[in-house]
Order: sequence, then structure tokens, then C-alpha cells
Amino acid sequence: MEEIKNKVAESGLITLSLEDYYPPGPRLSLDISPWLYEGLILREKDFRAYLKEHDWQQYAGAYVALHCSADAIVPQWAYMLLGSKLQAIAKKVVYGSPEQLEAMLMEESLKELDLSPYLDKRVILKGCGDLPIPPHAYLYFTTRLQEVAKSIMFGEACSTVPIYKKAK
Repeated sequence: MEEIKNKVAESGLITLSLEDYYPPGPRLSLDISPWLYEGLILREKDFRAYLKEHDWQQYAGAYVALHCSADAIVPQWAYMLLGSKLQAIAKKVVYGSPEQLEAMLMEESLKELDLSPYLDKRVILKGCGDLPIPPHAYLYFTTRLQEVAKSIMFGEACSTVPIYKKAK
């Protein structure tokens, strides 16, 4: 009887899942549009009153995205005040959408990754998973990995899409 060989294991391919670098913790969004006067204007006195009454503890240990969903002009100091309130409570606070928050978190996580194990290696970036890995994370990591890897593919070992191959 002929021995069954695992060709994928013997191929020298390294499979990476960006889910392994997904920062754990709750993600929350703080939309200030309900605090605008007539949905358009931020009035300092009213805004400060909302800040005083708001339950800040709900953001404890969370990653928070600050934004305004209304088409209004919001002065910079408003986000500065929000950041000041959240600084000691939240794990991280960013200005932007929840999607932008995810992109920033993943980029920070991947920025710290040591790429030396992938020097001149054939790497597959897994595409399927259970966590919401943003497209920006794949783009960012591909550009970093391209500096060291021999080749980069996307997908699963049985079905990959070639992304990059180092010129000889």
C-alpha cells in the first residue's frame, strides 16, 4: 500500500491567519449627533452638560470610535473633550467610524510583528475566519510582508490566489 503524503505540509508553505493578531476586547461607537442642537449645531454649554450626564463607565476597557453621523460641522475641541473623558476609562479612543477603528487596531497589532520568520518563505494569508478582519489589514500586511517573503498568496493551501512573487 502506498503511503499518503501531505503535499501541503511538505511544500514549505507558511499559512498565516490575521485573526491571530486581532486585538481582543469590546468595540463601541460613540456618535455625538444626538447631542447636536436641531441636529446641526454643537453648542458648547449643552455639549458640556451632555458630557457631565453621560455614563462613561460603559466604555471601560473598550476600544471606542468617536464620530458624528450627522452632516454637521463639529469643532475639534468637541472630540478633544470626549477623548479627555474616555482616556482613563477606554482601552483606546480614535476619531472615525467603527471600520476605521478596526483598521487602526489591526495595523497597530501587525506593525509589531517580527517578520524575520518569513524571510524568503512562501506565505499564504488565510482569508476565511470568524473575526471581522478589515481589508486594510490585508493590504497593510501584504505591503510589509512583501519586503521579506519569497511569495505571498491569499486563501487556503488547496486554493490560493497569487498576490506577489519576488523577482529572481
